Amino acid sequence: MSDLMTNDIPRVGVVETRGIEPVPDAERYGGALELFWTWFGANMGVLGITLGAVLVSFSGLSVLQSIVVAVVGSVGSFLLVGLLSTVGKAGGAPALTLSRAVFGVRGNWAPTLVSWLSFVGWETIMCTTAAYALLAMIHVVGLSTGPIATVICLLAVVAVSAGIGVFGHATIMWIQKWLTWVFGALTVFIGAFLAVKVDWSAVLATSGAPLPAVMGGLGFIAAATGLGWLSAGADYVRYLPRRVPSRNVVAATVAGASVPLVVLISLGALMALTNKDLASANDPVAAIGASLPGWMVIPYLITAVFGLIAAADLSMYSSGLNLITGGIKVRRTTAVTVDAVLITVGGLYMTVITHDFYGPFTTFLTLLAVPLTAWAGVVLVDMTHRPHFDQAGIVDTRAGSTYWYQGGVRWTALTAWIVAIVLALQFTRVQVGHVVWFSGALSGTWFGQNSLGWLIAGTSAAALFWAWGIASARVARQAGEPLESAERGLADE
Repeated sequence: MSDLMTNDIPRVGVVETRGIEPVPDAERYGGALELFWTWFGANMGVLGITLGAVLVSFSGLSVLQSIVVAVVGSVGSFLLVGLLSTVGKAGGAPALTLSRAVFGVRGNWAPTLVSWLSFVGWETIMCTTAAYALLAMIHVVGLSTGPIATVICLLAVVAVSAGIGVFGHATIMWIQKWLTWVFGALTVFIGAFLAVKVDWSAVLATSGAPLPAVMGGLGFIAAATGLGWLSAGADYVRYLPRRVPSRNVVAATVAGASVPLVVLISLGALMALTNKDLASANDPVAAIGASLPGWMVIPYLITAVFGLIAAADLSMYSSGLNLITGGIKVRRTTAVTVDAVLITVGGLYMTVITHDFYGPFTTFLTLLAVPLTAWAGVVLVDMTHRPHFDQAGIVDTRAGSTYWYQGGVRWTALTAWIVAIVLALQFTRVQVGHVVWFSGALSGTWFGQNSLGWLIAGTSAAALFWAWGIASARVARQAGEPLESAERGLADE
């Protein structure tokens, strides 16, 4: 193996030099178990408690219904993440880079932009929440917690998260494992303590909500958990050897993410029975900490900070790769730094200017879930027919390259994606309390009332792409024109 190839193998504590180019087989390492720690660490943050509180306080679900919704929503959404992750093992590149093979090198710009915005939004939410936890810790020890302290806390959290993201794959995977062991154990301990304080008579006395509320809660949990990570899974699988079974990749992803999410969401639902303000708190971390005795507050806040950082560093790594995939010609480390600046600006807006957490949070989750699931629908259909990726072609963006198609666009895929988004938004309604942020023309229908616009996006995108792929292949065959290699699988249906 050459020195150059050796230098490209990620090592803990050494900055990863590879960008979006595919990983050669000789440089792949690890096993599926690493993914369990990665996703467990990314989902053990206190935001899960807030999600559970929302189910009870805003959706009116009982605790039992909330637990069922937590299981189905988190397992189902991360099942999609796991399935989409396997393309990373097949192609050796990040998810949105491999997406060029599906949409074309230019047609892929639009899904890449949406994915990047999603990551930046998630990073802002997670870093902002972690900054609140750090600010609360400062308050506990008796220091000032004014605007200046808020800015300092946010900068500190962003710096740590971005620093981990800059080091890259090997360091992230190593840190996620130890964050899971240390702070996962603390999370379980704190959760057990909070569960003891729950008013169980109130739990048993709660009545269930009607089916529309349950479906709406299911859609909210799916959007708030796995759907936000749909375009990230392959980024952490691309270094795995091809011999690792895909079923193990899917199982490790689903189990690692779902275990902490189900526990935390269920706990949040229990706590909301006695703390009605938890779901709408501008500072959800402090609202949860108020339920703890003084001696436990500091350990809780430390756990909250690092639990959120464990999710933010993953998101920063993926958003940096998305920025490069979108055509920004910078090093991966520079791309992460750019994201850190944007996150700081967004976090300051949420903490210092608007002082509003829940409104932007729910609006952001609901709307971005639509184009992300539409992208997933197209990619999943493509996965069922694609025998392999051209690893040289995946990073070649010149006219006439392998995935150039027509003018750089694979129109069957891009059109299916756009039409599915437009259709799904008609069934989408975003409302916080009595304030309607967005309402589609068909949001009053059963699908709209049950917050299932994202489901329509995914299924319609998949159906349209499959149908149009077959139709275009038949037209080309009848005309005697050469058929694009990527379309041949669909033509064989």
